[in-house]
Amino acid sequence: MHKSEKKKIGRIEKIHFPNWSITNLDAKIDTGAYTSSLHCHHIKEFILNDVKWIQFNVLDPDHPEYESILYKSKVHDIRKVKSSNAITEERYVIKENVLFSDELRSIELSLTDRSAMKYPILLGRKFLSKYIIDTSRKYLTETN
Repeated sequence: MHKSEKKKIGRIEKIHFPNWSITNLDAKIDTGAYTSSLHCHHIKEFILNDVKWIQFNVLDPDHPEYESILYKSKVHDIRKVKSSNAITEERYVIKENVLFSDELRSIELSLTDRSAMKYPILLGRKFLSKYIIDTSRKYLTETN
């Protein structure tokens, strides 16, 4: 593959969070969203050495990858995000490393309650700019 060629991905792909030991999360590809988002709950802000941090739980207790771990991350930003139901909310945005399509990359994630959604993570345009999306397929990045 030439450097200018983009990898093809499907409408649902697996994503991994190596720093958190979370693997095989189903991620929905959403070109209608600019920022990616992650399902979290118990989100609480705190200050450490004059820097704004947040702590949170990832996923729901009934999810197969759930662990009752309280994750911590520096706050990268706080943004107003309009959800698919047209409601605007302020969300914390963090940066985290992910393994996606056999590549370790940094991703910006807005943290929100996605418990009513089928997929715990949504990948938006900012992250997806390196890929071509085949909406008729799923799991094109899985290695055998």
